[in-house]
Amino acid sequence: MNLHALSPHALMCLAVAAGIGLAPWKAGAQETRFADLVGPGAVGAVTATAPLQVPFITWGGDMATFYANGGLTTRPGSLFQKQNLNLRLVPADDFIQQVRDYRAGKTPFLRGTYHMVGLASEVIGSDPRTKGVVILQMTWSAGDHLVARDNLRTLSDLKGKTVALQQCGPHVGMLDDVLRSAQLSWNDIKVVWTKDLTGTAEAPSEMFRKRADIDACFAITPDMVGLCGGLANTGTGAEGTVKGARVLVSTAQLSRSIADVYVCRKDFYDANKEMVTRFVAAYLKACEEIVDLKRQYESAGSPRYKELLQLTQDIYGKKTIPVLDDAHGLLADCTFVGYPGNVAFFLEAGNLNGFEAFQKSALDLAVTRGYARDRMGLFPSGLDYQSPLFLNLLTKTQVERGERFRAEAVRTEIEQLSAGGGLDDRTILSFTISFEPNQTEFSAVQYGAEFQRVVETAARFGNAVVAIRGHADPTKTLLDLVKAGMTRGVLKRVGTQGNYSYSINGKPLDLANTPELTRLIESGAFDGVPDNNPRETMQAALNLSRSRAEAVLNSIVDYAKGKGITIDKTQIQPVGVGIREPFVAKPGNMDEAKKNMRVEFRIVRVAAEASKQADFDF
Repeated sequence: MNLHALSPHALMCLAVAAGIGLAPWKAGAQETRFADLVGPGAVGAVTATAPLQVPFITWGGDMATFYANGGLTTRPGSLFQKQNLNLRLVPADDFIQQVRDYRAGKTPFLRGTYHMVGLASEVIGSDPRTKGVVILQMTWSAGDHLVARDNLRTLSDLKGKTVALQQCGPHVGMLDDVLRSAQLSWNDIKVVWTKDLTGTAEAPSEMFRKRADIDACFAITPDMVGLCGGLANTGTGAEGTVKGARVLVSTAQLSRSIADVYVCRKDFYDANKEMVTRFVAAYLKACEEIVDLKRQYESAGSPRYKELLQLTQDIYGKKTIPVLDDAHGLLADCTFVGYPGNVAFFLEAGNLNGFEAFQKSALDLAVTRGYARDRMGLFPSGLDYQSPLFLNLLTKTQVERGERFRAEAVRTEIEQLSAGGGLDDRTILSFTISFEPNQTEFSAVQYGAEFQRVVETAARFGNAVVAIRGHADPTKTLLDLVKAGMTRGVLKRVGTQGNYSYSINGKPLDLANTPELTRLIESGAFDGVPDNNPRETMQAALNLSRSRAEAVLNSIVDYAKGKGITIDKTQIQPVGVGIREPFVAKPGNMDEAKKNMRVEFRIVRVAAEASKQADFDF
């Protein structure tokens, strides 16, 4: 199986429900308390420290651990050895067994995703010795997907639908993020819980194939490709794909949903903080070197990078990594956060993707879904990122948070998609605010809830763009069109007031056909009547709609600044739509006209060329 974009959580959870003495599985069963999955067991001390056991899972971020260690055991001259560490790396895709080993003292570390550790928070937090300290954020995931049938176009369409996903798996947290983004609750959907994540008849992708009543399923990349043919494709029914299946959302856009982390036992951390710091620093150094080697490999080749690919294949085996290019793909699909990302994650005030935000969402999820009865939080790293252990070892410590997108390219792409009718296919989620006639100011007092939603959604969808689209009412343009057309004699009207019908040059003309009216206006069909020029009126409406979109953006920026939240203005692009997309094409009264007076927010997938590449994503 090609693992070009396998997610860590995907493979890590394959064994979560398998082979651990659970009751027989019943499809559709509800969440299980995590303590019942792990079972009873005594807390033991971590005594074996030479070598110290460190778990790893099948994910590109763990390739940096292999690189830093030189192999499964610490090799002379490796980054870990230079930090006087002696480690033994052990496979740990079975997360529940990881928790057992952590509790028993076989290792002081847990290796997982933040939300999965959150599901286990009550178990590890029930004893002061095993309380978790999150010591390192490794990567963000870009290889997990929600695949849906063709009757679902945006995330809002999930309401009332049936979704399949693995119990106690990584997609529980992703679904929670999806629902919160669409302002839906778990009660708004029906969940079909599956035993496995992939590879069996009880995996979500296979349930999706077999059961027409399942509207959407979560899938890792190989299964996603099997269902719809690729991230931007729609299944045709050929070559095993499901007709009409498409990716509704992916961590390729929802890029701040799944964070991979290392957690350390509190007792071990307190007694060995310098050792833990050296472990983290060496891992971050490995990230720096791998990023450079990968760039060299992709441009001109790199023997050292190829050695890492070979090491990865040796560790995971040829069944998992058949060819070295699969190891390259595994690494290419994860996004390292590096030293700057860890500083931002743990220390940056107002970071909507930081430790405190993840802590809240993970514990909320664990308690509300029944994985835990009590909120037992994790501790942030507490490491001194200004210590010589970091600053004397690392070179990429002064990376500034830059603009993520090429603003002009993004704006042009959105405008072209709008004009060509392709924006709906790129839209993940949309919502609107209304305004009054002649309104030019948008205060947080009136729109604070919507502004908060925008900044939170932008933060969560780090690789998507928020398009602020201003719309205008077409009433004035329609009035000028009728007057100009009749004055010129090209437009004929018959009937009585309130029941008129129109024709232009002998052909029927529907005043509710906005695209045709726009085409005629732009062609000059109604030019030449100074007092009633629909071309000028339409352009004025477009200018006004763009000005409103820009005013809303400025208000959002001010709102975020007032809340201490950092946003990237290049990710939020204002565009004017004018009269082209009215809710009511031919308003009959002011109430109908006001429905057209709106500013729309769309979360949009944009081409890769519109974004700026960086060594680390934070």
